[in-house]
Amino acid sequence: MNHFRNILHKTTYLLLCTFVLFSSLLKIEALENYPADIRSEISDDYTGKTIILHSNDIHGAIDGYAVIAGLREEFEDRGAEVIVVDAGDYFQGDPYVNQSLGSDAVTMMNAVGYQISTLGNHEFDYGYTQVKENLKDAKFAVICANILEDGKEVFEPWTIYKTSSGLKIGFLGLVTPETKTKSRPSNTAGLTFLAGKDLAECAQKHIHSMQEQNTDLIIGLCHLGVSAESITEGNSSLDLYHQIQGLDMIIDGHSHTVMTEGNSHEPIQSTGTKFSNVGVIVIDEQGNIEDHYLIPTDNLRKDEYVMSVAQDIKARINAEYNVKFAYSEIELEGSGLINRTQESNSGNLITDAFLWYAQNHKELLPVPMEDVVGLVNGGGIRGAIPRGDITKKDINIVQPFANTMNFITVTGKQLLEILEASTFCTPEKVGAFPQTAGIKFTLDTTKEYDAGELYPDSTYHRPASIQRIHIDSIHGIPFDPEKKYVLASTNFIAEGGDTYTILAQCDHIDTGDYTDEVIMNYITEELNGVITKEKYGHIREDMTIITEDTPASVPDTYIVKPGDCLWNIAVQVYNNGFLWKQIYQANTDKIVNPSLIYPGQELRLPA
Repeated sequence: MNHFRNILHKTTYLLLCTFVLFSSLLKIEALENYPADIRSEISDDYTGKTIILHSNDIHGAIDGYAVIAGLREEFEDRGAEVIVVDAGDYFQGDPYVNQSLGSDAVTMMNAVGYQISTLGNHEFDYGYTQVKENLKDAKFAVICANILEDGKEVFEPWTIYKTSSGLKIGFLGLVTPETKTKSRPSNTAGLTFLAGKDLAECAQKHIHSMQEQNTDLIIGLCHLGVSAESITEGNSSLDLYHQIQGLDMIIDGHSHTVMTEGNSHEPIQSTGTKFSNVGVIVIDEQGNIEDHYLIPTDNLRKDEYVMSVAQDIKARINAEYNVKFAYSEIELEGSGLINRTQESNSGNLITDAFLWYAQNHKELLPVPMEDVVGLVNGGGIRGAIPRGDITKKDINIVQPFANTMNFITVTGKQLLEILEASTFCTPEKVGAFPQTAGIKFTLDTTKEYDAGELYPDSTYHRPASIQRIHIDSIHGIPFDPEKKYVLASTNFIAEGGDTYTILAQCDHIDTGDYTDEVIMNYITEELNGVITKEKYGHIREDMTIITEDTPASVPDTYIVKPGDCLWNIAVQVYNNGFLWKQIYQANTDKIVNPSLIYPGQELRLPA
């Protein structure tokens, strides 16, 4: 039992304001708050019980597989029968699974002894053919009801697991219809992902089918999520639960949410991502859910065999990827919240690299460089670049999709449309959020998005009019809506991924050069192997975002008072503590550690 104790490491709010700053950082990742019952211990006796252990959004964190295997053994030693399931997104994320195009994830899941999984949108990042190829080796059932090809279900929609005591537990698999745009559209060509009302009707039909098999319990094994962009179109697990009857519990993924129920007590449980937690559902002898909760994975015992399988994979990948090629004086932003809601220094670096690449391939451009804009979607930035030595593995984690560089020709009007569409729900996070270089624009989130018709084969709406975006200039030259511009971006964007649907109809050149290699070349050749604090220790402030909390005017400077911290200053100045990072990034020449500021310091305040 000792290795189950003290797993929860709760942030302690100390009197020192410096510690208040770091505890408030936890809030930044938890804007979508849901109840979460997180426990550090399990009971001694589970005789006669059935335990479902579940994971989701592993994204290549393969060491965690040994943890869930070890936890299964703990429950089995206490008399339980254990079912291990996953709610999707295991093929992609870290080079440990990326380099095998996802097949090493199947190897790890087989080693654990998973019994059932559904699919996530990132399973399709290497194409539908690769999905089928990888799953040939799966020793677990793969279920997903809402993917159709020529009107027929591609995968088994559900499965019934019969326990040794005779309980019949049904599992229904569903994946987000956002898969059509969250992966490159060409990856899912020919497939239909049922959405909205059709998704709910599909689920209800299959629930009835399982009920006819006299199931004792029905579990939704879903990759739908509870993010704002999923809820907007009625495709979230919350929407599903309220539209159907017969699901006793939903095991969820996609939004990386840590939750054990919805805010209205919906029975939805999700572990977060990368094995930050393992989900536990306890079922009694009569087939009733008597308990459910999450267990953090810190300090849990690891299964030796599963760990050895992971070590073999890591050794093979590290030989090529874990070699230093550059150095960074600062950390570049990896937060999914920051990169999907506001300009970031990671976005600055990546789009600078895209512009640098365009400069070196001017012969391919139909316009001069002054009309070229670098662009990457914030959801395509998958991790941080750490301070210190940088390896090829670090960059591959940031850009894991094997995307290639594209030059896309657009009109000024089309540029306005894609910026309007890709920020439709800002300040809520959205994967399409544009990180850019070479352009200055203003986003007014106090104005309502004028949603028009749905884009074809998409869950996103075209803007019926431009209400929130104003482009100020491109490379210092006034913006012209009638002019032609070029986007230096990715094949994901060129194919119309996320909200960028209209770009699929635009002329584009795919150079075939991988974006992660472009970024590495930019760092080594243009930055001489060093990401400096001077260049990327702050954001460029290319975009201005107006929110309801934006004050009418902001003073140029602030004098630090005793007891101040950056969070409190941001609250005083902007009425929004989450903007502390903008203050820090504007003052990196004065602030070495954001937790240490001193009375009398004069800090610049970005507008």
